[in-house]
Amino acid sequence: MRYVAAYLLAVLGGKANPSAQDIKDILGSVGIEADDERLNKVISELNGKDTEEVLNAGMSKLASVPAGGAVAASAAGGSAAAAPAAAGKYSSEEKKEEKKEESEESDEDMGFGLFD
Repeated sequence: MRYVAAYLLAVLGGKANPSAQDIKDILGSVGIEADDERLNKVISELNGKDTEEVLNAGMSKLASVPAGGAVAASAAGGSAAAAPAAAGKYSSEEKKEEKKEESEESDEDMGFGLFD
């Protein structure tokens, strides 16, 4: 990723086709030593291509990647649907235990609040 970022920085700096030395200079300015094999791979893949087209192609690929929120919502919906079926006869016992736990927690602060 650092090689791609340095390549793009060189393009933004005005170099249409940055050389390996240009990228090494950029990486060296922040104390990173360049690996020639990876550097040459990035240059060979990007040289001669329009960076805007490459970025747009990448953005269209990212659009198809699911976001974490959508997965979590569907998982929560599934577990919420399963909860009533599993609750059955134990629901009243669980409610009693929850009330008992709440009263114990409120006694722990002994009447002192964080901002009192």
